[in-house]
Amino acid sequence: MKLEEFMTTKIEFIDADRSVYDAIEKMVDRRIRSLVVRFPGKETEHGVITARDIVFRALAKKINPKSIKISEIASKPLVCVDSSMTLDDVTRIMEEHNVARIIVCEQEKIIGVISLLDLMAATLIIRARGDYVT
Repeated sequence: MKLEEFMTTKIEFIDADRSVYDAIEKMVDRRIRSLVVRFPGKETEHGVITARDIVFRALAKKINPKSIKISEIASKPLVCVDSSMTLDDVTRIMEEHNVARIIVCEQEKIIGVISLLDLMAATLIIRARGDYVT
């Protein structure tokens, strides 16, 4: 199965020079776990900031989220895969890089994201279709 069928195509972005507090507001407001980070003047350079990054790299260290920039704790570079890859390929890459989400790109343009939860949902859908192999 191709990951295009299971990836999330609604990507939320945030600028690297914004505060971590701004990321918290956006993530909580939209009930999402990550944002793609844009770096000024670098069209093709992106990072990601996750709820885990915010909690472990700022809040747990008692750093005021209004006083720290997203660029200081965001993970980069992104782990990107081609949209034609299979779910098995993506699962292997996630394990190799120890990441919970992978950005899906076509010709250096971000078109989606696939997360661990998406992979689990795909497993249920595949099994319901009768395509599941044990």
